[in-house]
Amino acid sequence: MPAFLTSAPAPLPQPALATRRSSADRFAAVRTQSAALCRPLLPEDTVVQPMLDVSPPKWHLAHTTWFWETFLLREYLPGYQVFHPDYAFLFNSYYNSLGSRVNRADRGTLSRPPLADVYAYRQAVDAAMQQLLAQRAETLPPAFWEVFELGLQHEQQHQELLATDMKYILSTSPLAPAYLNDKPAADTCLPAPKATWLPVAGGVHRIGFEGEGFCFDNEQAPHDTYVADFELQNRLVTNAEYLEFMAAGGYQDFRYWLGEGWDLVQQQAWQAPLYWLERDGQWLRFTYHGLQPVNMAAPVTHVSFYEADAYAQWRGCRLPTEQEWEIAARQFNPNPAAGTFLESSLFDPQPLPPDAAPDQCHQLLGDAWEWTYSAYHPYPGYQKAAGALGEYNGKFMVNQLVLRGGSCATPESHIRLTYRNFFHADKRWQFTGIRLAR
Repeated sequence: MPAFLTSAPAPLPQPALATRRSSADRFAAVRTQSAALCRPLLPEDTVVQPMLDVSPPKWHLAHTTWFWETFLLREYLPGYQVFHPDYAFLFNSYYNSLGSRVNRADRGTLSRPPLADVYAYRQAVDAAMQQLLAQRAETLPPAFWEVFELGLQHEQQHQELLATDMKYILSTSPLAPAYLNDKPAADTCLPAPKATWLPVAGGVHRIGFEGEGFCFDNEQAPHDTYVADFELQNRLVTNAEYLEFMAAGGYQDFRYWLGEGWDLVQQQAWQAPLYWLERDGQWLRFTYHGLQPVNMAAPVTHVSFYEADAYAQWRGCRLPTEQEWEIAARQFNPNPAAGTFLESSLFDPQPLPPDAAPDQCHQLLGDAWEWTYSAYHPYPGYQKAAGALGEYNGKFMVNQLVLRGGSCATPESHIRLTYRNFFHADKRWQFTGIRLAR
């Protein structure tokens, strides 16, 4: 593991049981991880915004700091003075209830404050948070601990965004610079094990978050749902399998595509997943090690929902719904330790060994986010939180698709079976992959 990444932090205790030491340690571990992710970057790398979806790393470092300052320090640390009066305007993301802010598309124009000032901001806020936890941990109300945990989870979300945004930023350089200087793991050229189909019984099943621990509000309101019998493929689709779709003319045949997807294929000249490049008859792709040959046994990633659905149609299959995915995941009960997460420092989904058990469902957690054919809508009985934090999830519940399972850029302690990620159907810069259903 490279020295700039830390090991996975231990799960946070429940707010009512949080102790001064465990809370301070978890806070420090999460904050250290964010800064460590940016350590291999040059200062110039941290201000670039090559597309709307990508935020500059410097902005991520500042925004996550603004979150702690705004929602906890200003509220709970007596006498706290904000670090800089303009930072709320610069580093608010989308909270309309907290005032005006820099337009999302203009985050790359923020050459000031310099990166050194952002790190000074982080250091000051970290010290104030540690002071607050040391002096008042035993008397802080439950509302504090709820937001404290949300703050940790929020920063872990931005760690994944940091990892994927950095990759996109570096990929736009003609120099194809490497983020990691060590040599990538050698491709053994061994094929992935043949995919098998695993049956899942239909009927009425319960989904949604129940029990102890943290979840986001969009996972709440557990409820019964009906599904018919179905089968799920026991692993993710590989690069080799997706290349078969490409070689068969999949990007040239409208019959496999939804209308909006086909329009995008034509307008943007898609011929392969994001980051793929054909050179002298060989397929390469941009990775954290720079340009590398495509590992054919590894799961395909950086495909949009439209591409995932077109591939499934070409195979005569379909994508699972999010209800089916969660029901199957509960049945197969995956071990998170078997997945590839941020803490592995691999920054790429890994191939299954050729002897992987055919009757087991692999890669459900980690490696690649799995597109589902489910709109991101509220669960029955969902209630949006009051105040500014009510803007965290609820207002995005339209025109987006749900993804499940986490990726190689997701912190391991951040994922669970009920986690509902969501993106628009055209997005490709995340580690998004494909699992087939029928």
